[in-house]
Amino acid sequence: MDLDLKARQRAASLNRQYQGVDSEEFLRALIEDEFPGKVAIVSSFGTESALLLALAARVNRDVPIIFLDTGHHFPETLAYRDVVQRRLGLTNLRTIKAAASALADRDPDAALWQFDTDACCSLRKVEPLQDAIHEFDALISGRKHSHGALRSFMPRIEAVDGLIKLDPIADWSPERVEEAYEALDLPRHPLISRGYRSVGCRPCTAPASDALDPRAGRWVGQNKTECGIHRAGRVEQGRSDPIERPALHAAS
Repeated sequence: MDLDLKARQRAASLNRQYQGVDSEEFLRALIEDEFPGKVAIVSSFGTESALLLALAARVNRDVPIIFLDTGHHFPETLAYRDVVQRRLGLTNLRTIKAAASALADRDPDAALWQFDTDACCSLRKVEPLQDAIHEFDALISGRKHSHGALRSFMPRIEAVDGLIKLDPIADWSPERVEEAYEALDLPRHPLISRGYRSVGCRPCTAPASDALDPRAGRWVGQNKTECGIHRAGRVEQGRSDPIERPALHAAS
């Protein structure tokens, strides 16, 4: 059977089976029952990332966590990644980078973001992610309807190019997220105190005063709200310019 059709049928079945099921129970089922050894979490270690990771750690601290190191992150984000990893005891953090050869060929001055942010996101995020996920059947992320734009209407389970995408806390309100942060005593991203509502790459993220838009400050002045990784599915293996293999950061 075609892999894309098979994934779409599986996603439809999972939507029926887990409709109305609480997020934590749903997450446990995904990791332990539905996709054992075949699911990973994609995390940006942004302003709300610790919540999903904390919930996952309560199920299995060894679930693979994929972090895309674009080379343009704030130093505070890299430090926060390490703090969250230690605090939650995450033992399978994989930091993924684009190959040096690809960067040298397509962005030798690390300035691609200045004139084509889509191409920069593709080079430094989308393509490395696609090359890193061949061992998985499903990816989990922490997107929420409250983030607005296209995320307002996303399903909790969907299939994208043969890969199942899952957002267990999609329906969580900002109030519920805040309550969970307090209840679980989760560390906060250090840039929040400096006015950042959402944190991505340093060149494309700015402080924002719009309290009603949780992703304000991303790609300011552009008609762009997503980097593209959430629409990335499977690609043919054997790329002519493979990325560097994932590095495992052991918990300290």
